[in-house]
Amino acid sequence: MSSTVLFREFPQIALSVQKEKVREKIQNTNKVLEEVLQKKDVNYESIIRPLNDSMEELQEEFTVLSHLNSVKNSEETQEHYTEILPEITEFYTELGQNEELFKLYSQIYEKEKSNLDRPKNKVLEDAILQFKLGGVGLPEDKKNRLQEIQLRLSDLSNQFSQNLLDSTNSFEMKIESEEDVKEIPESDKTLYRNEDGTYTFTLQFPSYNCYMTYGSNRSKREELYKAYVTRAPGNGKILEEILALRDESAKLLGYKNYAESSLATKVADSPEQVLDFLQKIGKLAKPVAEKEISELKKFAETLGIPDFQAFDSAYVSEKLKKKDYDFDEELTRPYFEKNTVVKGTFSFLEKLLGLKFEKTNAPIWDPKTEVYHVKNGSEIISRLYLDLEARKDKQGGAWMNHWETRNRLSGKTILPSAFVVCNFPPSKDSAPSLLNHSDVVTFFHEMGHALHHLCAKIEEPPVSGINGVEWDAVEFPSQFLENFAYEPEVLDFFAFHYETGKPIPKELAQKLKDTKNFLAAMGVVRQLEFGIFDIRIHLQKYSETEVQNILDTVRKEVSVLFPPGYNKFQNGFGHIFSGGYAAGYYSYKWAELLAADAFFAFRSKGIFDEDLAVKYRTEVLEKGGSENAMVLFKRFLGRDPEPDALLKLYDLVA
Repeated sequence: MSSTVLFREFPQIALSVQKEKVREKIQNTNKVLEEVLQKKDVNYESIIRPLNDSMEELQEEFTVLSHLNSVKNSEETQEHYTEILPEITEFYTELGQNEELFKLYSQIYEKEKSNLDRPKNKVLEDAILQFKLGGVGLPEDKKNRLQEIQLRLSDLSNQFSQNLLDSTNSFEMKIESEEDVKEIPESDKTLYRNEDGTYTFTLQFPSYNCYMTYGSNRSKREELYKAYVTRAPGNGKILEEILALRDESAKLLGYKNYAESSLATKVADSPEQVLDFLQKIGKLAKPVAEKEISELKKFAETLGIPDFQAFDSAYVSEKLKKKDYDFDEELTRPYFEKNTVVKGTFSFLEKLLGLKFEKTNAPIWDPKTEVYHVKNGSEIISRLYLDLEARKDKQGGAWMNHWETRNRLSGKTILPSAFVVCNFPPSKDSAPSLLNHSDVVTFFHEMGHALHHLCAKIEEPPVSGINGVEWDAVEFPSQFLENFAYEPEVLDFFAFHYETGKPIPKELAQKLKDTKNFLAAMGVVRQLEFGIFDIRIHLQKYSETEVQNILDTVRKEVSVLFPPGYNKFQNGFGHIFSGGYAAGYYSYKWAELLAADAFFAFRSKGIFDEDLAVKYRTEVLEKGGSENAMVLFKRFLGRDPEPDALLKLYDLVA
């Protein structure tokens, strides 16, 4: 019987010390590499496992530093992260170009593939492909150039992200007139009211979204919108250089363009297939979206806004929803207090998937961070960290980041751990954090990612949890879970009034579900705009001006809401310029088809079905990246995905 090592504790040490720990792990992994290259006995256990174990330790140490740079950003974190980033990039680039190691992987694969289990074979297959993408087999001068490119790209990506954060934090809009905030819910007014009775709104999303949705002063809405969509102007030149270097790297590797090289590790076969997929959805969604925008503009006229603009969209949409559905989403917020939502979501997941979440004490990086053990029955299987409230030193958006990956070391099982990070309205002593329903959906989404990592049963780190999952399938578990957040039976688990404790009225819960697809086609074409734009700018090298022209062209093809000329959306598109989604943003829609199909399978069984839940857990969550995502999906539902499921999700089919 193997004993279990539960978890590492999050380091409470100086950043300079953590940086040195990363350096030590780089040196240690290089030492392990030297040792395995000298071994005479060449097999998976003697070569692959020790190297992967060492690389897992390195990844864990570096994750601490990169995570702190995201959630406790400061000049100090920037300094240490920026200093170590080139060293990490150089290490991985050199490793990916190591000809001797590539030969060993290929040799072991050919010799042992018939005897190894599927996860080990997938480790080898993925690594061999990565070696090829890393430049193995290229002449030395091309290898060196590829290494230079990777180093420069990692630096540019970091600059892009930091510019965006700095620009977001540098802007404040002061409001002195009560007239300008008269429509803002009292709970939000409390958050943004200053001691002198004035109000401050920022570009952090909860604050920005609040004024864009409820702000009465149109000129103030435009002021805030303009500040938001013109953030980080220097990123225009950065993205131009990023695209040039990506194009050059793809051509060095023998691909026509970066989009092709990106898709080499994904389920989709070619850029043409992706564009065809997105454009087919666009043909169905755009006519519906055109009706929606027409209705929105007509309604705007009744509000005294004859020249409807992008910065009116959230404000007018909210009022139209109230009119059409007799529904004020603000009435739901008192029922979505953050702590109650978290606790209730865990209760729902226990009933849906049989998982339990038990709060525990562990070292953390911020007083509002919470730590939970995830349990299957009485057995602890993983650890979850929640950091959910917005603050100035945290990057915007929401994400899941894995820290430890399930593994076996010296006969002991290492359990996985992950961070879920969001930017929900911050709580105060005088006011709790009350969420919009979209925040609840976001939490479900990120929990879907987390469970994909935390439920892992595979003990080969490169393909355990979210590791090794094809990028265009990695959103499947997250989008699958978020669909449940609209179901009245699910709201029963956590929608309780924060003051009275009374459950959300049934008619209010039903209206939330009924309004799920309000202006949904406009949302779909907006996502298609991002996905098509992402693929097209990666088909060759483009200048900053050409990127803008491509975006304008894509908008003419699929969009219905056109922003003002000063809008520089691309300068803030962190997903593709600093977040790993380059030539892969389409993944959200690609994976959403799988997610919708799986969701409808559960709903057809009344949501809670033990047999289906066991299959989902064992074939999807526990297997992680150990097999092709489509193979796992077919094993889970016993069939191919239904193409109409995505259209059904958005009520785009009759």
